[in-house]
Amino acid sequence: MELRISGLSKTYPDGTRALDGVELAIPPGMFGLLGPNGAGKSTLMRILATLQEADAGSVRLGGIDVLREPEAVRRTLGYLPQEFGLYPQVRALELLDHFARLKGVADSRQRRAVVERLLVRTNLWEVRQQKVGGFSGGMRQRFGVAVALIGDPRLIIVDEPTAGLDPAERVRFLNLLSEIGEGSVVILSTHIVEDVAELCTRMAIIDHGRIAFQGAPEEAVRGLEGRVWRILVERERVEALARRHRVVSQRRLAGRMQLRVLADACPGDGFAPAEPSVEDVYFATIGAGIGATMEPV
Repeated sequence: MELRISGLSKTYPDGTRALDGVELAIPPGMFGLLGPNGAGKSTLMRILATLQEADAGSVRLGGIDVLREPEAVRRTLGYLPQEFGLYPQVRALELLDHFARLKGVADSRQRRAVVERLLVRTNLWEVRQQKVGGFSGGMRQRFGVAVALIGDPRLIIVDEPTAGLDPAERVRFLNLLSEIGEGSVVILSTHIVEDVAELCTRMAIIDHGRIAFQGAPEEAVRGLEGRVWRILVERERVEALARRHRVVSQRRLAGRMQLRVLADACPGDGFAPAEPSVEDVYFATIGAGIGATMEPV
């Protein structure tokens, strides 16, 4: 089942054009949607999740018209928004049972089996009797995935899922996402390039409401082979180098600045060839240039 988006547009009352003729074909599996803050990612996710209406365009999930048949979409949708509310004083087992009821799992025996299976799958079985208000950030996100998976959805949307997680929790969460990305369309909307590079077989980059790139990450990286160069310099040299070269990103490293430059030939003395990455593809596509200062995730 493929999710096909054609000519999707959305303009807010204040004149902000959040989406401008978005065209995407998303096959089953993990699909990464990358973009800076304000690029239109969240608007697109809310429209796909039937929480917001589009001004123009069409969206089809297999035989379902997403924009005209919202109830049909909701029956096969799993959605994990960036911010979601929980009942902090309720135990995980009871709360997941409650959400299963809301999703239409009426038979108590069937519901119990569903809840237990999802708690095991999200590695929350051992804490099933704990109140969710005491969960760590990673545990809350995994519980959100458990809720999203009720009903075996064919379309799963996760919006900025690893923001704020510590490294260990991030790894556990990414492993979980990779497991569920089989047989369903799973859209990972994020600004964290590493998440897409590690998980997704296809990706798109959105900027100013338009799709600037879509394809396989490894193909995009191969397109930059031999064109990425790096140099380590003092901070006071950064501005001058940026005027002469196409700097796609800069990173603080041991008190100095490491610049990554895009050029067809060596830019000059001090530059060394660098192995291209999805991060280079991302910044080169959105034209981040000298403003793209990278910090550790």
